[in-house]
Order: sequence, then structure tokens, then C-alpha cells
Amino acid sequence: MKKWFTILLVFIAVGLLAACGDDSASGDGNNVVKIGVTGTDGAVWPLLKEKAKAEGIEIELVEFSDYTLPNQALANGDIDLNSFQHIAFLSQFNEENDLDLVPIGATVIAPMGLYSEKIKDVSEIKEGDKIAIPDDPSNQARALKLLESAGLITLADDFGLFGDPSKIVDNPLNLDILPIVAQQTPRVLPDVAASVINNGVAGQAGFDPVKDPVYLEDANDPSVLPYINIFAARSGDQDNATFQKIVELYHEEEVVKAVEADTNGGSIVVDIAKDELVEQFEGL
Repeated sequence: MKKWFTILLVFIAVGLLAACGDDSASGDGNNVVKIGVTGTDGAVWPLLKEKAKAEGIEIELVEFSDYTLPNQALANGDIDLNSFQHIAFLSQFNEENDLDLVPIGATVIAPMGLYSEKIKDVSEIKEGDKIAIPDDPSNQARALKLLESAGLITLADDFGLFGDPSKIVDNPLNLDILPIVAQQTPRVLPDVAASVINNGVAGQAGFDPVKDPVYLEDANDPSVLPYINIFAARSGDQDNATFQKIVELYHEEEVVKAVEADTNGGSIVVDIAKDELVEQFEGL
């Protein structure tokens, strides 16, 4: 009997040790953080992983091929953070899917561009030309604002942050605006006069996001603040010390330079206070 009692105690002790070694990053003391991303090319993520490791944090990247997946994975607890979206996208996704995800730190602002294989300047766009834009609500609205700033269309005064083509009040060239899946916007270039392409998607397609657009969003315009990219977490994890350390490491000089090199200057690291970021998010 003593023998079996001793064996039972050993199993209980092993079980407790296993529980203490759980890889979950739900608490400040745990050191394995799964981050959902939509691309891992370049130097930024390996560098950030190296810096985090020096702080006792292991970053595990989980790559997704579709913009709709990382937020659901985060909400489901499959990952701890994600880093692929701007705050306007997160706001709309929360509303449409009844989620409670929150921004915990800024990463970059990546100006959106109008690309073409047929023209070199916006002035060359002709009557009835086809223009492709992303179809998700936040980026669709952003693309339409870009076309307005380029002088191609005029939007209604009540367009807001998530307006759609029905809010175009003047289209002097009778342009055919074609909302399509964001990842497809580079692939349709042979079939359209021009395509509005997200900065990250453009980079993945091999474009130089500074030199190649025929028209580029102004990153210094206050109207683009809703398009600051972020680290997102589940509500309640805003103050997780491990997560905040990762945000802090992202803004170190070496990482900032790696972002610039990876994107050919197309993405600009933004360092704003978490409270200001949350205020901007809640204002949406």
C-alpha cells in the first residue's frame, strides 16, 4: 500500500509541474507568446524574436493567409496576440463578429497606393476605366478616400469611416469601381486601369510601396490615424507585462531600421501612448 501511495504522489507532483510549465501566455509571468501574422518575410520578426528571447520571452509566429482568420484565432484563444491590421479594421471586425479585441500597441502606418501596369500618372485615367479596390469595409472606405484625394471622385459629406461606393456623389469619368478581396488587388492589374493595393499586400506582390504607386496616401494627414497598424489582444490583456514588453521591443532602433529596410521605406513605425491609441480606437 505504501508503495502505491508513493507512486500516486509522484504522479500528482508531475502533473502539478506540467501545469506550471504550461505554454499559455494568459498571465504576465508566462514566456511563450503566439502571435498571428499574415507574412513572416524579412528581418523584422526574426529580430524581434531574438530581442524577446534575450528578455526571456519566446515568440511563436502563426502565419495566416487570409485577413479574416487572425482575429477569430485570437478570440478563440488559439493565439495570444496578432499583428496584421489597423485599428479601423479591428473596430469593424469586432462589430461584425461580436468580438471584444483591443489594440495594445502601435506598430506602423503603411500608406495605401494606387498601382497600375497601364498608366504612369492619375491624369491618364480615362472615361469608364475600371479601378479595383479592397472589399473589406475599412479598407474599401480608405481606398475610396484615396481616389477622392486623387481628384477622381467626390464622396458624400456623411461618408464616415466605413462608407462604400454608394456614397460616391460625383464620378465625372464614370469610373467602374470594383471591390474585390484585398489579396487579389495586385493580381487583377492586367484587367483594370489601376488598383488600390494595401501596403503589405503590395510588398508581398513584389512592388516598391514608395516608388511604384502612381498615387500615394499622405501618411502625415490626420485623417489616416485610424489606419495605424497595431498589436491586438483579447480584452483584459491590455496590461499584460509580457505583451507590453514585446510592444516596447518593437520600437527599439534596430527594429525600426529593419522595418524601413524590409518595406523599402514604405512603412513608418509609429510610437504613440497606449492610452492615446485606445482613445482613437474607441472613438471609431
